[in-house]
Amino acid sequence: MKRIVSLAVLALFCANFLVACNTVKGAGKDVQKVGEKMEKKADDTGATDPR
Repeated sequence: MKRIVSLAVLALFCANFLVACNTVKGAGKDVQKVGEKMEKKADDTGATDPR
């Protein structure tokens, strides 16, 4: 039973990922946007301030 649930969750995750990112280029853009937002938050908090 656990195996079936695990496979179902994995299938749903993969389906959502494939629908959201139709191409590798699209996936790269998504990852880049996340990285830019993380970098901006780090700058806002002063975490990247070289002292």
